[in-house]
Amino acid sequence: MTGNLLRAALFLFLFSVVASFSVAANAQTLALLGGRVYPSPDAAPLVDAVVLTSGGAITAIGSRSEVQVPNDARVIDCTGKTVVAGFWNSHVHFMQAVWKNAASAPVAPLEEHMREMLTRWGFTTVWDLGSDPNDSLALRRRVNAGEVAGPNILLAGDIFPKGGHPVYLPPEMQLPEAATSEEAAQMARDDLRMGLDGMKLFTGVYMGNKPVVNMDAAIAKAAVDVAHAQGKPVFAHPQNRTGVDTVIATGVDVLAHIVPGEPSYTPEQLARFKLQGIALIPTLSLFATSVGGPALAARLVESGVNQLKAFAENGGPVLFGTDVGFTTVYDTSLEYELMHRALSESQVLASSRRTRRYTSRPPRRVGLNGDLTPISWFLMATPSPTFATSPKSPIPSVPARSFITDRERLLPFRK
Repeated sequence: MTGNLLRAALFLFLFSVVASFSVAANAQTLALLGGRVYPSPDAAPLVDAVVLTSGGAITAIGSRSEVQVPNDARVIDCTGKTVVAGFWNSHVHFMQAVWKNAASAPVAPLEEHMREMLTRWGFTTVWDLGSDPNDSLALRRRVNAGEVAGPNILLAGDIFPKGGHPVYLPPEMQLPEAATSEEAAQMARDDLRMGLDGMKLFTGVYMGNKPVVNMDAAIAKAAVDVAHAQGKPVFAHPQNRTGVDTVIATGVDVLAHIVPGEPSYTPEQLARFKLQGIALIPTLSLFATSVGGPALAARLVESGVNQLKAFAENGGPVLFGTDVGFTTVYDTSLEYELMHRALSESQVLASSRRTRRYTSRPPRRVGLNGDLTPISWFLMATPSPTFATSPKSPIPSVPARSFITDRERLLPFRK
């Protein structure tokens, strides 16, 4: 009975991770043979297991004696490796110079940087929370077409309050600033019409030595209403307590950061988070590495850890994200370690595999009936996907070749 429940959980879990496969890949049977398969971060693994897929869907899971591998199957020997669902990074940016002119840029540098920034760390789906859509949409088209190896990419359009140009962005950069509710609604409609998957609102903007510029709640609500009417999620950069209150009042779905320097959320905010199902992306490593000197960074991390702990203990959903692309800290080890100060190992791992309703393309609910739903996985050479013996991310320390299956290709992680 327990084995059946674990297999059912694995079906549901792997089905929830979205990827794209070519027609040729869909037609091929693939067998992952002999690995330790984790159905969820806190479940016991299926040891020496077989995962059989065909047509982009899982068709069988079980022990070697239970699952017969077809003679024409493509077999990947997973002995000594761990099979887990692909990770999500819910806060990235494709805004670096390498992504410019992505429609025509050579494949090699795009794939090289994609590996360095994302896929070598196990990410098979990412949310880009702000970049030039002329580049990011073109990059996604090339990834989806199989020209460039990369993760499934979801894109959010940005809206800033009038006069809210963050001090950390170049002053010559043109930003979409909304002065009225009508402008915000039109910006959201335009972004979603061009194919973006959600919106990100700067409900609070860091202005350096000047006061934070907050977005008026009515302006934010106008953009939220447009996005939600089309089934799209809305993220927010809150910056201060007023920005958080605007998130709550307007129905934003996801806080894209903790609030730097705040000791914690208020009891009233926590109650509303829980009632409304608002999620949190902590991005603790951002504040540990990109803001001020060591003393300030330590204070910001401490306040962020306290907020994350209170949020999680309140039952709030936590999503993994690093703000990579804005930062150049590609190694995920620090984010895992900082999150682990507030969360258990299983909670940290669950944050990188959580989708819930925070995608514009939610997976269908499926059981064991062979429904065709795309999947992705990655394999590690480590015995366990947790970091019980080391705070380091398991991926970069692998002693042998490991692979991530992304679309029809196998991409080796590089040390």
